[in-house]
Amino acid sequence: MVMGSNVSLSALSENADSVIVRLGWGSPTGEGDADVSVLLLDGNGKVRSDTDFCFYNNPVAADGSVQLLGKAPAADGSEDRISFDLTAVPPEVDRMVVAASRYEGARFGELEGVRLSLADGSGEELLRFAVDDAGSVSAIIFGELYRRAGDWKFRAVGQGYETGLAGLATDFGVDIEDDAAAAESQDNGGIDDQPSTTAPAPAPTDLPTPPATLAAVPAPRRPADETEPRTPTRRPRTAKKRVTLPRAAKKTLAENESWREARLFPVSALKSDRDRETRATSVLLSVMAQVPEFGRRLTAAFGSPAGRMETFTEVTLPHGDSPRRPDGVIRVERAGKLWTALVETKTNGNALKSEQVQAYMDIAARRGYEAVITLSNDVALEGSPLVEVKIDGRRKHKVALWHLSWAEVAHQAQVLIRHEGVGNAAHAWLLQELLHYLRHENSGCHGFQNMGPAWVPVRNGIDDETLCQGDPRALEVVESWERLIRQVCLRLGGELGQKVLPVQRARRGDDPKVRRDRLADQLCLDGKLQAELRIEGAPGVLAISADLRTGRLRTSIEIPAPEQGYPLSWAKRLVRRLADAPADLHIETLLDGPTAGPRGTLERLRPEPADMLPKSNATQIKGFRLSLLKNMGSTRGNAESGFIRSVNDAVHRFYTTVAVHLDTTTPKTA
Repeated sequence: MVMGSNVSLSALSENADSVIVRLGWGSPTGEGDADVSVLLLDGNGKVRSDTDFCFYNNPVAADGSVQLLGKAPAADGSEDRISFDLTAVPPEVDRMVVAASRYEGARFGELEGVRLSLADGSGEELLRFAVDDAGSVSAIIFGELYRRAGDWKFRAVGQGYETGLAGLATDFGVDIEDDAAAAESQDNGGIDDQPSTTAPAPAPTDLPTPPATLAAVPAPRRPADETEPRTPTRRPRTAKKRVTLPRAAKKTLAENESWREARLFPVSALKSDRDRETRATSVLLSVMAQVPEFGRRLTAAFGSPAGRMETFTEVTLPHGDSPRRPDGVIRVERAGKLWTALVETKTNGNALKSEQVQAYMDIAARRGYEAVITLSNDVALEGSPLVEVKIDGRRKHKVALWHLSWAEVAHQAQVLIRHEGVGNAAHAWLLQELLHYLRHENSGCHGFQNMGPAWVPVRNGIDDETLCQGDPRALEVVESWERLIRQVCLRLGGELGQKVLPVQRARRGDDPKVRRDRLADQLCLDGKLQAELRIEGAPGVLAISADLRTGRLRTSIEIPAPEQGYPLSWAKRLVRRLADAPADLHIETLLDGPTAGPRGTLERLRPEPADMLPKSNATQIKGFRLSLLKNMGSTRGNAESGFIRSVNDAVHRFYTTVAVHLDTTTPKTA
């Protein structure tokens, strides 16, 4: 689409009652990001209340019609996903504006490939809109969904705001007051902040010109590098108080460790893979039905509407001469309409079978179901499906095929009960029991845990220098490495309650398979697997390097030199911040030019921070690289010494012992 054009969704798809909008962008440095927001507007072009302003601190509309699903890796950066259940939009809402804003002075002109795409409930992409010249604006309205004669249409807007989220929000009726009460509320964590809306005004024909300045604005983030206090701003709150579980476990009343706590979902009786699959499916689907926040979290990305959910197991469905029994069925009712998905589950290292999934796709198509969901320990990669299925193009009804990893299920449960909260304490306890079940060694729901049959031959080929470019086994290892990194992001993000995403430094428009072929060739040349993680709130990108020749894992982060002050004060301040970091932490000074800078362990540099400085005062310091080294496991599986476990441990250790001592103020203050 081009700017200003519009299209009817029903003309593009018969399955447009629910849609997924994706906002995407890339960055040459791999660090560019933005926050998405959605405003639900009445006929006067204004929000009705604070709950009509959906953003990172209020991700779900009160009626469930809009849900911000968070970020997902893409070939050339990341994509933010937004779920719209158009059947649940109240009749008084006339249009919904989709926007994104940058923060801390960043501009959209610094990003590449700024775009929007919209897919229907089956996952088929219906339209795409590229914002080619974003310029110096800090917020953009990408587009809007609006009603016309009972039909939903989409308009490509592409309007920029130099005043960022402030100008955008106030133009649509969000009025953030700034007074002493707001300051008190901010000190209390912002729980009681309550914005008010301005009186309705006539809806303009064209989008309004944003104001030049604003006294108080809803900032997407409070910069962590502020050195002087500022007047706090009031921000929209979530609709309801949420319940989270404390991190510290309560003191047990057991006499000794042999006393085992009674569990809602016991695992001791699981003896076979079939038992594990049946139990795991029933446990998961029952919790999804009983905890609406959790069920909605898992199904919204698959096009499910927000409504009453019921789940079933071991359902028999006719299929030719032999009926089929999918592991589970999910049904959601909204406004008299049903959304149905068949579920196929695998545990341990069991792989999904193409013929089995194909049969469920055929059954779903004939019966008018919307989706088939596969669930296993494997992690799906973009452009590389876990199972190959054939789609009969002659069929009018389309069925979407989606995949969930058990690691993703555990991640969503942990985020809800530890960070975002659920509706009540009983729901939090149910999710905690689910997490305990998934993490038990006997459940078989451990996530990605095997580097595959090519792992040992590739390591041996690198050791004896016989691995050649083009060897398909190298590509298998690269794909396994990418799956592992995605799982590492899920686990760390669940622990922190923050976004953790792999950085894909791909060329714009690269096919994922082409990128993996290139990485496989590089593995054959230098024997290294490398990845980068972007962690929300961290001062830089966390890099991971696995050297298969030396058997060493390196985790590191680069922090820029401060813009003010003296090099010696930089070195002293960095050493003070790392007072509790491991003594074997390596610190390297990065210099401007090809010359390598001084380096040493923290243990050696603590008494003499000046040793971090170059001998020549004329040499400019660009920054510092902090690294930890660890021997990596050699086995491919999930043993204690295994490679997968060693990568997880290395990332966890580096973040909890090094990165937490650094904040975003490090590169900007003396």
